[in-house]
Amino acid sequence: MRIGELARATGTTARALRHYEQARLISSARAANGYRVYDASQAVRVRNIRSLLDSGFTLEDIQLLMPCLDGDVLAKPPSTELLRVARERLAVLERRIATQTAARDRLAAALARVGDGA
Repeated sequence: MRIGELARATGTTARALRHYEQARLISSARAANGYRVYDASQAVRVRNIRSLLDSGFTLEDIQLLMPCLDGDVLAKPPSTELLRVARERLAVLERRIATQTAARDRLAAALARVGDGA
């Protein structure tokens, strides 16, 4: 399938697919006209990449999971390295949430002081 077809099949963009390919997470062949051609099995890999990115992992983190990306990522017990990275990502997300919560609370307090005009 061509890049646009893979993008539609996986709910992502051609730009993202080129980025994943540059990161060596997916691969393609080239047609005679130079277009990228992907094996249909790459769709599973792309969906797994998207799911992991949505969970807070980086593309670099996902490279640790290369052997698992073509199937059920959670089917095998996680490695010690993957658990370490997952805990780091969780800590990053928790810090971001705390920062955003504090900002929200400051804004709500400021609006309460001046009367939010609602």
